Amino acid sequence: MQHRFRFMATVAGAAIVAASLAVPAAAQSPSAATMESPAGSMAPGRIPDKLVLGFVPSSDVDALITNAKPLADYLTTTLGIPTEAFVPTDYTGVVVGMGTGQVDIAALAPFTLVQAADTYGATIVLQSVRNGSATYHSQWFTNEPDTFCTTPVVTKTVQARTDPVQDITVGFCNGTDTATTGPLASDALKKLTPDTTVAFVEQTSASGYIFPAVQMMNEGIGTPPASGQFYDPSTGVTPLFAGGHDKAVISVCKGDAQVGTSFNDARTLAAAVQACGPDMSGTVVFALSPEIPNDGVALAGDLDGALKQKITDALLAYGQTEEGSKVLQSIYQINNFAPADLASLDIGRQAAAAIGAPN
Repeated sequence: MQHRFRFMATVAGAAIVAASLAVPAAAQSPSAATMESPAGSMAPGRIPDKLVLGFVPSSDVDALITNAKPLADYLTTTLGIPTEAFVPTDYTGVVVGMGTGQVDIAALAPFTLVQAADTYGATIVLQSVRNGSATYHSQWFTNEPDTFCTTPVVTKTVQARTDPVQDITVGFCNGTDTATTGPLASDALKKLTPDTTVAFVEQTSASGYIFPAVQMMNEGIGTPPASGQFYDPSTGVTPLFAGGHDKAVISVCKGDAQVGTSFNDARTLAAAVQACGPDMSGTVVFALSPEIPNDGVALAGDLDGALKQKITDALLAYGQTEEGSKVLQSIYQINNFAPADLASLDIGRQAAAAIGAPN
């Protein structure tokens, strides 16, 4: 469901952003060292009769549940505890579920990882690895390349994340077709106006809102946060929160928004291809955010320490198998897992503080 701009009182955590994002010192939060490390969280604790594995709804919910079932089945067999997948209607639902004891294992976006640790004492244990990288970036895309592109549009044929795999055509400009890291072409954001509808994902999505919001703020777009308030993009653009990365793409390809943000490259998601068709050359990526630490896995803080270790080891081992890697790809385009880098994750906390996310 799409909805206009709203502030979410449930957003938690405070933060700084990467050095390439200018963040006021006043916005800086406690060091990542304050986050509980896996090594320091292995005390005896709860051993549930059933484990709930939560996923944020970054793409089609029904597809996520279907794709996650083999992982849940694997954990059931490996741990000897029945495990089921759960996908709420919004990003915050998984984090709140950890706080209320309804979610035991959570695959979370970068900011919601630290939100779960800061607010509910969750233990961050793993980060995703994609194509050998522990970082990714936001992409800005538009159906008005004449406004936001200073170079001709370049088209590429890429493989969509469909079953069976499908070739689609996508568009790029401003050098985004060859760039592998961000930031890039942030000055193109100066072309945004109050009449430009921008399709964001969720206010707790690092690539779908938080990092793009900091970019906008640094370009003088919107109203910077005052004490106790959020950054307000609605004075610089017309925000639309689509509720998923694929939905942000669909909003732009269908003309409900002129500009959108998502992870790179959400245009290949199955739901986006189904809605937009195989020719997305008119949905053009024109800018990239700075690099963002990858998403990862958090465990409920009150789980038994030995069980936490078993879950962590099981997920690491699963990603090293051909079958496991294939399943993780189908869920969140993950190749495998690596131990969490808590210091890098603090970047997400810092970015959130820059736009006024409260503790």
